[in-house]
Amino acid sequence: MAKKFDGVIEAVRYKNGQIAVVRAFERRGSSFSDRVLIDRKDLLERLKKGQTYVVGKRRELLASTFEVQETSLQILEQNGREIISTRLDADHDELEQAPVF
Repeated sequence: MAKKFDGVIEAVRYKNGQIAVVRAFERRGSSFSDRVLIDRKDLLERLKKGQTYVVGKRRELLASTFEVQETSLQILEQNGREIISTRLDADHDELEQAPVF
């Protein structure tokens, strides 16, 4: 059985060690949206609501089929700061294997 996720992050832009914006596809029922840009604030809100985002890429000519990482994005607390990462030991925002745009 394939795991369900609410969005797939295709690329990320960082500013001063924090995510500035991500380029993603969001689930729309049984399909996915076109590319959307989500800023850090909105991404944090979605993750806090319990939505699941993964890093991956759309498979060419296969519509809503993606190649995704095993780990999903997580919010970590460190020194009173919220960190968005795919690693548990991160000290700044970091999405492994997500290309920078």
